[in-house]
Amino acid sequence: MTTLHTLASGSSGNAALLEQDGVCLLVDVGISCRRITAALRELGRSLDDLSGILITHTHTDHIAGLQTLLKRWSGPVFASEAAGRDLRRRLAGMEGRLSPFMLGERFTVDGCDVDPFPTSHDAPGSAGFRIGDFGLLTDTGYVTDEAAYTLSGVPLLVLEANHDVDMLRGGTYPYYLKQRILSDEGHLSNEAAARFAVQSCRDGTLEVVLAHLSRDNNTPGAALSAVSAALAEAGETPALSVASRDCLGPCHKVSEAVCKK
Repeated sequence: MTTLHTLASGSSGNAALLEQDGVCLLVDVGISCRRITAALRELGRSLDDLSGILITHTHTDHIAGLQTLLKRWSGPVFASEAAGRDLRRRLAGMEGRLSPFMLGERFTVDGCDVDPFPTSHDAPGSAGFRIGDFGLLTDTGYVTDEAAYTLSGVPLLVLEANHDVDMLRGGTYPYYLKQRILSDEGHLSNEAAARFAVQSCRDGTLEVVLAHLSRDNNTPGAALSAVSAALAEAGETPALSVASRDCLGPCHKVSEAVCKK
């Protein structure tokens, strides 16, 4: 049984709780330790239940709560070798806590297999993960070959749909920031997310959760419209939703997704 709760998802902070066969993993800690512990408490969990923390990359919206959390929890933090070097440089208390992994090489956390793959983002060693029935792909300018291969057919997929291209181009962001977001080391647009969602569902994905939406350059309605239209045209009918930006999201269960297929 695999269950997922997003605790927050967006440019102001990202964190998610994955539970698989009794193993609890926190993916990113881009919100305060206080908010993380409150969300865990609402789910009947605590920091003591965590077997590990997985870090996708070292931008602030993915590690903002890590420094404080390290003082209140004694478990391991998993990051790619390059991301780990950046964490050691930026945060006190990382020595002895960091478990670096190689992108493309499986590792295990309490018997739970984790397959990390590289994403294309302007952060050292940025990664996505497949953990059994669950896959996460956010913060990438395009879908890397490694991501497509590793995530093929994953039942439950959390997928970035960061921006609507027209909203971004016509918005108030400075030119350099627009170019960064649109670049191959930026973020996935709604249209790019739609194309990969179709590909994934053709390979067997049963549920797609759209994530990391921009507050200024997207809306949940725009993201859902773009992705659902592409899926409908392709004849695919997965469960489709948008992760909440600022609060605890609903429980996503692979078994429920299977029943809906």
